[in-house]
Amino acid sequence: CTDSECKLGTNTRPLVFACSHCIQQILEAVLHCHQMGVVHRDLKPENLLLASKSKGAAVKLADFGLAIEVQGDQQAWFGFAGTPGYLSPEVLRKDPYGKPVDMWACGVILYILLVGYPPFWDEDQHRLYQQIKAGAYDFPSPEWDTVTPEAKDLINKMLTINPAKRITASEALKHPWICQRSTVASMMHRQETVDCLKKFNARRKLKVRNFTFVCGGRFGRVRSEIPYEEQNYIRKGFKMYKPQNSSGSWGNGISLELKLP
Repeated sequence: CTDSECKLGTNTRPLVFACSHCIQQILEAVLHCHQMGVVHRDLKPENLLLASKSKGAAVKLADFGLAIEVQGDQQAWFGFAGTPGYLSPEVLRKDPYGKPVDMWACGVILYILLVGYPPFWDEDQHRLYQQIKAGAYDFPSPEWDTVTPEAKDLINKMLTINPAKRITASEALKHPWICQRSTVASMMHRQETVDCLKKFNARRKLKVRNFTFVCGGRFGRVRSEIPYEEQNYIRKGFKMYKPQNSSGSWGNGISLELKLP
């Protein structure tokens, strides 16, 4: 394996184990839910919590507010629910769905853990949904150059458009990319998992804060609630990300900032 497969880590050790161990824990939790007849429907990094504040804390699933109960491999239209970037093609098509929607979301999460940005992204929600329904994602250079074929294969199996052919949680846990690392992905590697999730969550919060600040241009009351020191920090962030050919609108700055890992 290569040392740069997990881009979100801050340690110098081979962080591929952290990504592998993280997704393994998620898959084990998803498998348990599915065995109990529960479909989460809103899996995303924001709904992954640490069991404690100590080093090596286990990753836990949270926020079952959109979860549903299913019987076996039941497929039905349970309504439109979830977070845009993690919705599966069958949900967007308003087709019957079930447990495979969670596996699609796991594929999106694994993609993010490895390189720090999502496989599907567009400011326009309609175009975003078109990307998802078409399964239009890739592994661009240079971020994916050092990621092993096994990791990409697992993502491809998770992001299979046809839910009937999509890998299950049980099958994913037997995938070579998971199994070959399970013997070494013990407690000593859990801290890198923590680092991965904390780094991603910190960037996500900054993006939301930046967006709130810009919206404050229209709603002054919102911006006035952000401390002056933090406003300066956000301004510096926009200067860093603002395109050189920008017409000067903050909207262009947001667009680029959100697309960057």
